Amino acid sequence: MTRVAVLFGGISAEREVSLSTGGQVIAALGEAGFEVIPVEVTGDLPALIAALQQARPDAVFNALHGRFGEDGCVQGVLDWLGIPYTHSGVRASSVAMDKAAAKAVFAAHGLPLAEHRVVTPEELEAADPLDRPYVVKPLNEGSSVGVEILREGDNRRAEIARGWRYGAQIMTEEYIAGRELTVAVMGDRPLAVTEIGTGHAFYDYDAKYADGGSQHTIPARVPADIAEAAMTAALRAHQALGCRGVSRSDFRYDDTTGRLALLEVNTQPGMTRTSLVPEQAAHVGIAFPELCAWLVREARHGP
Repeated sequence: MTRVAVLFGGISAEREVSLSTGGQVIAALGEAGFEVIPVEVTGDLPALIAALQQARPDAVFNALHGRFGEDGCVQGVLDWLGIPYTHSGVRASSVAMDKAAAKAVFAAHGLPLAEHRVVTPEELEAADPLDRPYVVKPLNEGSSVGVEILREGDNRRAEIARGWRYGAQIMTEEYIAGRELTVAVMGDRPLAVTEIGTGHAFYDYDAKYADGGSQHTIPARVPADIAEAAMTAALRAHQALGCRGVSRSDFRYDDTTGRLALLEVNTQPGMTRTSLVPEQAAHVGIAFPELCAWLVREARHGP
């Protein structure tokens, strides 16, 4: 029987999401017939290494989210220990988590992007870096942590800048009106296009994870050429970053102009009961335990 250590928890702003993902994955892998070893990750790195050395797993299922879990840090530890793990390696994980670096890769591969600019909190406090409306977001957080939209007449710019606690740089990005689309990629296969509807101002943390926070339409009710373009762009972005396992690409689609823009790629997409990847997998006939088992079979270490 294959022994799988599931890493969950962590020390990022997304710890609660990871705890939920971990619980779902632990149950699914048990159902799929694996010997599962839950490993709750804290700020004690030597304890994590000791737990893995004691468990001697055949593979690690990385159910961590956010900094230190999906940015290449824990991937480097697992490479050092020589333990195969799910999802992307160090390089793809670190580049995808750095929104500026990821956008540079996407631009080099001709993928459709929103106008964007990286600024310091001081620059944001002094002036608008882009025409309004625009989005303000951390360079290296996930789950919409720290995201704000500044519209005409909104006087919060200086307040947001002075209270910024997500690093020395800020990603600012043109706000594209319209609809939120997402595409999961499993290996070399884009699964489906989901439209995310929410009563919130955007697909924020609560919309992602609270019961009833969002409505997912699969397949998205968009023109066939837009669906095809989104699936093609998601696969190209996955490949451009060098991702493996599963990733999820997020888009904005302006149905008044036909414009489609890639926002970002998530290399450790959520696996909670309200998450998008399990829904897309189910839509194409892949049950959640089967999805988790596939990720374990694809686990490896190295770049």
